[in-house]
Amino acid sequence: MPVASLILLVGLSYFLFGDAGAMGPNQVALVVSTVIAGFIGWRCGHSIDGLGKAATDSVSTGIGAIFILFAVGGLIGTWALSGTLVAMVYYGLQLLSPNYFFVTACAISAIVAVSIGSSWTVVGTIGVGFMGIALSMELNPAIAAGAIISGAYFGDKTSPLSDSANLAAAAAGVDLYQHVRETMLSSAVALAIALAVFFTLGRPGDFDALEKMEAIRGAFEITPVLFLPLAVVIALALLKVPAFTAIFLGSVAGGVLAVVVAPGRVVTFADAADLPGWLALLKGTWLALASGYKSTTGFAPIDLLASRGGMDSMLNTIWLIVTALAFGGVVEKAGVLDRLITPITERAKSIGALVSSLVASIVATNVITADQYIAIVLPGRMFKSAFERRGLAPVVLSRTVGDTATPTSALIPWNSCGAYMAATLGVATWSYAPYAVFSIVSPLLAIAGAYLGFRILRRS
Repeated sequence: MPVASLILLVGLSYFLFGDAGAMGPNQVALVVSTVIAGFIGWRCGHSIDGLGKAATDSVSTGIGAIFILFAVGGLIGTWALSGTLVAMVYYGLQLLSPNYFFVTACAISAIVAVSIGSSWTVVGTIGVGFMGIALSMELNPAIAAGAIISGAYFGDKTSPLSDSANLAAAAAGVDLYQHVRETMLSSAVALAIALAVFFTLGRPGDFDALEKMEAIRGAFEITPVLFLPLAVVIALALLKVPAFTAIFLGSVAGGVLAVVVAPGRVVTFADAADLPGWLALLKGTWLALASGYKSTTGFAPIDLLASRGGMDSMLNTIWLIVTALAFGGVVEKAGVLDRLITPITERAKSIGALVSSLVASIVATNVITADQYIAIVLPGRMFKSAFERRGLAPVVLSRTVGDTATPTSALIPWNSCGAYMAATLGVATWSYAPYAVFSIVSPLLAIAGAYLGFRILRRS
């Protein structure tokens, strides 16, 4: 009943409000579904206090993600103020073409994500720049977002630096590098399919970027120095600095760079003629961190590109994450997941059916709990004995979990990953989901490989 109520209410929200459902109606649906789950849990013998604690404990697991969202909002604001985002677009317009933009965005995102092991960092930095380029080229933003997410999640799945890859290996009791080697095989095929799709989606024809490039040069002084904040974030990520710290320091670097290269722009944005110069600079940078930058060049495409960011821009997404995690905590405490998953494991007769059941359970957990980490650990733990009874090597379990939990989390609007991607890239989850080819193909390949017997390793 809690799951059915959630599906019904979210479906009704989408019917009534469309993509605007994520701006509040979906959160209401999650709260109502949480109350229903709590009532059923109470009727089944759980205490109200216990269910409430389960909700708050679940929400507490998302605090890290919430602070990363705040850091990304601040980063986008200061990078817009400094000109870093505009510089990405300027050089991108010079180097890229609509013919191959989508495939290039996917490939570059994949390379960077493998290097640093974080899809969120990739999307929050170069992903934002790619979206600006796509908008300037008048390309479909949903396809651009799908390409960026496809590349970012390839790296998140296969990099030994990825927390989700480490967690999937640990949940199955597998050596990390053995897990990465096995996951790389299926991931490479899924990425190749994604690249082929994005190549065919490229728009033929010439693109004249001269007017927009001249407008950018008129409003911003474009130099390679503007990429320093991006270099700071990538360097910190390579040094394995936690994502929040790396991104927040990147936002601070953007603010400092704005003060150094464009103090006049910062003071004008602060609108503080009565303040001393240094205090006006501080106010402008602070405002960009809090509420984002508002460009007033008078050239609409540039103002649209550079007016963005701020920590407050992430508040609606955080609202969604909090309500979704509360729902997930209550349904897990009430035993809803056990009730759904146990009959599935008991009915799976073949290896293909077992792997398909695991994939379906992981997707369901991503939907119900709104958290990819729970979707990695919980089904992995619950299916471990079933895989052992079939004589399968633990890496088959970890690979299937990796192929499914991390990529599909970005396809669910109220999942913390789906909410983050939509908020950061400015495209609703329902809109980009059909184009997130890697996330769709990856679990399907896991199922196909199981039925075909490909790399179905046995316990030694």
